[in-house]
Amino acid sequence: MSIDQPKNVILGTAGHIDHGKSSLVKALTGVDPDRLKEEKERGITIDLGFANLSYPDGLTVGIVDVPGHERLIKNMLAGAGGIDIVAMVIAADEGVMPQSREHLAICELLKIKSGIVVVTKADLVDADWLALVQEDLRNFVKNTFLENAEIVAVSAKTGMNIGLLRDRIRQAAANVRPKLMNGLFRLPIDRVFTLKGFGTVVTGTALAGSISVDAPVEILPSRVTSKVRGLQSHGKGVQKAFAGQRIGLNLQGVDKELLRRGDTVVSSERLVPTQAIDAKLELLKGAPTLKTRSSVHFYTGTSETIARVVLYGRDEAKAGESCYCQFRLEGPVVVLSGDRYIIRRFSPLETIGGGQILDPYPVKRKRSMGIEDLIVFEQGTVSEKIETKIKRSGLFGCKLNQIEGWLLGDIPEIRLTVDGLIKKGEVVKCGDILFHRDGFNKFKEFVMSTLNLFHKENPLKAGMAKEDLRAKAIGGLKNIADFDSLIGITGEVAIEKELVRLRSFSPSAAETGSGTKSRILPVLDKEAFQPPTRQELAAKLGMNEKELADILKLLAKEGSLVRINDSIYITKELHDKMLALLKGFFAGKQEMTVAEFRDILNTTRKYALPFLEYLDTNRMTLRVGDVRKFMLK
Repeated sequence: MSIDQPKNVILGTAGHIDHGKSSLVKALTGVDPDRLKEEKERGITIDLGFANLSYPDGLTVGIVDVPGHERLIKNMLAGAGGIDIVAMVIAADEGVMPQSREHLAICELLKIKSGIVVVTKADLVDADWLALVQEDLRNFVKNTFLENAEIVAVSAKTGMNIGLLRDRIRQAAANVRPKLMNGLFRLPIDRVFTLKGFGTVVTGTALAGSISVDAPVEILPSRVTSKVRGLQSHGKGVQKAFAGQRIGLNLQGVDKELLRRGDTVVSSERLVPTQAIDAKLELLKGAPTLKTRSSVHFYTGTSETIARVVLYGRDEAKAGESCYCQFRLEGPVVVLSGDRYIIRRFSPLETIGGGQILDPYPVKRKRSMGIEDLIVFEQGTVSEKIETKIKRSGLFGCKLNQIEGWLLGDIPEIRLTVDGLIKKGEVVKCGDILFHRDGFNKFKEFVMSTLNLFHKENPLKAGMAKEDLRAKAIGGLKNIADFDSLIGITGEVAIEKELVRLRSFSPSAAETGSGTKSRILPVLDKEAFQPPTRQELAAKLGMNEKELADILKLLAKEGSLVRINDSIYITKELHDKMLALLKGFFAGKQEMTVAEFRDILNTTRKYALPFLEYLDTNRMTLRVGDVRKFMLK
């Protein structure tokens, strides 16, 4: 086995009822996959059976034996999701039968790439009949993934060619594409049971990632949380299990009744259940016409639910056609973009199609809207898919963990792809949120134009309140921190506490004409330490009080005035004179009363108190009882 060859591969049997699938598995492995009493009594496989085929070089092939009866197709679908290789089993004495065709169609829709055609019960027919069956099988698999597959005739009863079949399975396993070892761990549950002394156990095929003993897990969609108490893979206890393995998980503190086939065990919060899916749909040849808004049975992984299908751009799809659509599900499922699914007719039950899941969290769209994004999700590169996903998120942006929980792939590859898009300038990163260049430029244009208009209408204001700007934002953002960061990386906006302004903007009182400081400062200088209030000053100058308030704040920012409180301002020169008078007073005394302060400023108590409050607040003086101490050196 080469270094790159996966050591764990899943083989699934497929074929009509009573064609010898379970007997074949027993002949290959020595394990009878029919585990239920009813199965043994009736001689048919009712539910999934499992066995392991091990090779001396370390390769282990997990075998999923699926039922062939038409009424049990849903059990077959539950086992088909993680299959790497299919053994299409055809009995020599009966040849191709209805479930043979349906199973092959399902494998085609699931895009299983590799397989072997196995003719069982070869001991029951003569050589001429066996040759005719094999010739018929060549026509049966023509134009399918099994077209060039080897046909191996075997007998589970006599052991004929069982060794040869083991070799052919090993050869097929060597070409299996490795599963996503670095993807998000997902294990669709196909069995739930209890073991005395252990508790609840679930089994399934790990689709991606890895899991270890003591690892925390969540079972979706029920959101039951637990911890891995023990692990078993291919009949052996292990400390860690990987994608591509059949795994049994002993879950800590979970009642069996809370779990069911169709649930998914995950180890990451990035995976979120969904009840709407955009997909590419392929209808089988011979399928009935599917009308939009029809109900169907929907299968993915091990889950089954009812779905209403909404076709995009058409009212119906005919046999053999493909189109884009949305499935609106009655029950939630856990899927990623790139997963496969199967649909069956609502009634009577028959497989009619399937395809690829393109978007597990679709946007709202009218049937007449464009589907360019879905074309990219189906046909594009990983980079193109991620860029389109981020672009479609608009001004809400998209977090990296949302992409990782959306796209089927290895996490390191996804992260490298995002880094590459950032380096190329296609994506802008703001904190932990990703924006497409087009969306960011649209936001930047909005900010620039909004602030530019604000500055024109409010030339005296130092800037616009961030909350006011945010309220006008198209789409908005979820929290102010993200909004601040996004404004900050525009490069042309200054943020000063709760205000924002264009960096090129500088407010100036000189631009206001009648409201210049040349009119305001002389009035305040003349009144000295009994300055008019803002309301009195506005009346005296014949100005609008709101406009005057903006000018006073601006002059205080420039340093021409000092703000005592919201209503009282004095000139910088008077402020310096006040400090000089205080220093002179405290040069000879340790403490100062309100009356003494009033006298050195030659003012009244009405003004002395706000001046002292200002000095206290700015730690120039310290109030101790009814007196002040000087704090400046």
